[in-house]
Amino acid sequence: MYVVPNFIVPMFCVLPPQVFDNELDCHEHGQQSHPYCIPCRRAFLSKSNLVAHLNSSVHKSKDFVCPGKDCGRGFVSKSALLLHFEGGKCPSGITREKLNQKIVQLDRNNLITNPARLIAGPRGYESPRVTETWATERSWNGSAYECVLCHRQYRTLHSLNAHLKSPRHQDKIYRCPNRTSCGSEFSALSSLTQHIESEKCGVIRFGGVQSAMDSLLGGMRRLTV
Repeated sequence: MYVVPNFIVPMFCVLPPQVFDNELDCHEHGQQSHPYCIPCRRAFLSKSNLVAHLNSSVHKSKDFVCPGKDCGRGFVSKSALLLHFEGGKCPSGITREKLNQKIVQLDRNNLITNPARLIAGPRGYESPRVTETWATERSWNGSAYECVLCHRQYRTLHSLNAHLKSPRHQDKIYRCPNRTSCGSEFSALSSLTQHIESEKCGVIRFGGVQSAMDSLLGGMRRLTV
């Protein structure tokens, strides 16, 4: 329980609303009724949220070291490392576009890339060329800055342009290797990798998927040195 001067505030659970007389009862309820982190004594709304928490720096060391030249930053997962590359802030100079081009070249069996969304040519498949889009003050609709593509609204022009530079409106060239029961598509390699790491569709248990992903990401390292 939380103890405040002159008051004793009982522990409570919001889903479903329930009050407990002490912290131990609340802790036991969390373990039995919710996706629950025992060391942190914290409940989560879904299993995927719990998995994301367990895979965060709260519980994992930063073992994935960026191989980029003059970088050396550590990350808790492959998806976090890929997001670092896609953000274009690695000293190695790698960008989301360069990363996509390399992975498309390496994924000759289309394990994680969708040939229907790629450009076929004499050198094999290529990732679609990225068209740069940006907004001006004319995006102001009277109350917010509005994206003309999805109509999401932002408080600042800077936020709208950050949205336009994100993968949100780019072609979903990546797909989950679990073709039979998943079929999820992604515009960023980090998003696909995060999907695999979350174990949402169980694809990580498929024979060869982990080794194939390691091979693709290993080939990608040649971009960073």
